[in-house]
Amino acid sequence: MARFKGRPGRKRTTRRFREQSKCRFCREKIAEIDYKDTPTLQKLATDQGKLFSRKRSGNCARHQRSSRRAMKLARFMALMPYTG
Repeated sequence: MARFKGRPGRKRTTRRFREQSKCRFCREKIAEIDYKDTPTLQKLATDQGKLFSRKRSGNCARHQRSSRRAMKLARFMALMPYTG
């Protein structure tokens, strides 16, 4: 059986670096996410009630932590469901 160097049939692609976009809360200059703001929290969660990852939601680390705390408090206050 012959061995190939590299992967046959694959074209070499050049990498393009995209400009890093800010998270939606940084753009609006929001310091903390409020647990009473349920429409915003619903955008950050799936239909089942799970939080989206940072990569999926586009949040920075600071606002992802803030949204996690707000979601936890909103669930405790019965404003958001624990599961769908």
